[in-house]
Amino acid sequence: MAAVNKSSAIRAVIEATSEEPIVFTTGYACRIAQDVLDRPNHFYMTGSMGLASSIAIGIAEQTGRPTVVVDGDGSLLMNPAGLVTAGALASLPLVHILLDDGHYTSTGGQHVPSWGTDFALLARSCGYARVKRIERAGDLTATVRTMAATCAAPTFLHCVLTGEDQPVPPRVDGDLAAHAARFGAAVRESLPC
Repeated sequence: MAAVNKSSAIRAVIEATSEEPIVFTTGYACRIAQDVLDRPNHFYMTGSMGLASSIAIGIAEQTGRPTVVVDGDGSLLMNPAGLVTAGALASLPLVHILLDDGHYTSTGGQHVPSWGTDFALLARSCGYARVKRIERAGDLTATVRTMAATCAAPTFLHCVLTGEDQPVPPRVDGDLAAHAARFGAAVRESLPC
């Protein structure tokens, strides 16, 4: 099976989910997600690097629904407090997916200073109940589908990206306030009465 790149990983996450709120980190992740399949329950971070997990934690905490965050290695290192916060909430229904390519891809490809960092160990030591390393897109789809359906505690999926990236789609289009309002409405509509 081919190595996973950012596009195939994001496609795998989208294929594995339906109505779960998903927060895509800033940079190429949100651009790729919108290009793959734009859904009202997708929140596209277009700034605020490092805060995707914080937003997803708030959504999961407030709604009690399984919530997915697609994070990047550089973003996670910018705000590791998200790991600490999520891990401290034992019943938080959060599926935290780390796409790890070792680069700040959207800002010029600089190396992320993460060599030697064991992200799985970091998540586990922060209190994440389930931690798994994934290296193939098919495994990611199956794992996300299972985790999103059964998530009752913080879950961390470390997806190692080794495949060559595809050309990146253009920036997230449309009015950003309208995207946020659409996302809020989708999350509210999906809540039980």
